[in-house]
Amino acid sequence: MTRIIAPVAALVAAIFIGVLVWFSVSGGTDTAFGQCNATQVAGDGNEIGGPFELVNAQGETVTDADVITEPSLIYFGYTFCPDVCPLDTARNAEAVDVLAERGMSVTPVFITIDPERDTPELVGDFAYNLHEKMIGLTGTPEQTDAASKTYRTYYKAHDKSDEFYLVDHSTFTYLVLPEHGFVEFFRRDVSAETMADRVACFVENA
Repeated sequence: MTRIIAPVAALVAAIFIGVLVWFSVSGGTDTAFGQCNATQVAGDGNEIGGPFELVNAQGETVTDADVITEPSLIYFGYTFCPDVCPLDTARNAEAVDVLAERGMSVTPVFITIDPERDTPELVGDFAYNLHEKMIGLTGTPEQTDAASKTYRTYYKAHDKSDEFYLVDHSTFTYLVLPEHGFVEFFRRDVSAETMADRVACFVENA
């Protein structure tokens, strides 16, 4: 239990001290999607998201242009995560199904922040078991770090001498549109239905 509580406490601290510097609650923004935004991103989000190069489940090197071909929900986590990642990615998958019922196609994307353990096969199986459309991505430590920095995410591995080491990480899900790039983020307390409603607004107004 101590092994789990300590990383969770560190994760909470990291989110509030580091990552939340970029985010603040608001009733909307002055962007083209002002009626859709439930959050306001520091700097209008211009410094979040962008190009990346990673490796897919087939072992092929892919770029953001290959992956983000339609509205996409991007999450950074790892397959050995004991609780947070499975819950968050399952919520994202559920939101994608809700949107599909409304006639909207959205792709869930899972990017590992633990490339040393998360092989293309492991990431691919993890993603597919959550949703048949989910794209799982890994890469070299350098590729992973670059993608994480692009989305301003946080992660820090514990002592890797323990094969069951945990990784503290931020838990935001990012909505990215091919024509517009990053447009919104979702905290983990947002329900699948609420996420679907907000994503639908962006898709309808894109």
